[in-house]
Amino acid sequence: SSGMRASRADRFRQISLAEPTNSTWKSTGFAMADLTELPPFAPRGTTAEVERGETFQPKFDADGLIPAIVTAAEGGEVLMFAWMNREALRLTVETGIAHFWTRSRQKLWKKGEESGNVLDVVDLRVDCDQDVVWLKVKVRGAGVACHTGAPSCFYRSVTLGSAVGAPARLKRV
Repeated sequence: SSGMRASRADRFRQISLAEPTNSTWKSTGFAMADLTELPPFAPRGTTAEVERGETFQPKFDADGLIPAIVTAAEGGEVLMFAWMNREALRLTVETGIAHFWTRSRQKLWKKGEESGNVLDVVDLRVDCDQDVVWLKVKVRGAGVACHTGAPSCFYRSVTLGSAVGAPARLKRV
C-alpha cells in the first residue's frame, strides 16, 4: 500500500540522514530494491527542456550510471572521478553527502564512510544535456579524497613527449 511505502521511505531517509554504516543498513532489513520505492527523477523531456529547463532530468547510461566529477569547493582542484547510480545520486541530493556506485565491488558507497573523509556537497551541478554531474565538496576528516592518502586522486602527471613505442612515465605532483 502507498501508506506502507511512505513509511518505509521515511524510515529509509532517517537511516540515510543518520550516516549509517553497512552494518546499520543490514540491520534495517532494507535491500537495494527498497530504494526504488522512493520517487524517481523526472523523466527526460525534449532537448529544450533538458538543456534550458529547470527540472533535474539526469540521463543514466546503459549500465544505469552517470559520471560524477568531484572538485574542492574552495580552490576548485579536481579531487576525484566516480560513478553514481540512481540511488547514489538520490542519496547525494537528499542528504548533501556524496554517495557513489562502486563498479568493482558492485555496491553503493558513501565516500568516507570508513576513513572519515566524508564529502559534504556544497554545490551539485549538471552539464548541458544532464548526463554528467559535478560535485563541489568540502572534505571532512583528514581532508583527503583519495584512498591512497593523497588530497586528490589525480596526484601524478603523465610525462608528455615520450618516444614512440616507449611507455609514458608518471611523475608525482
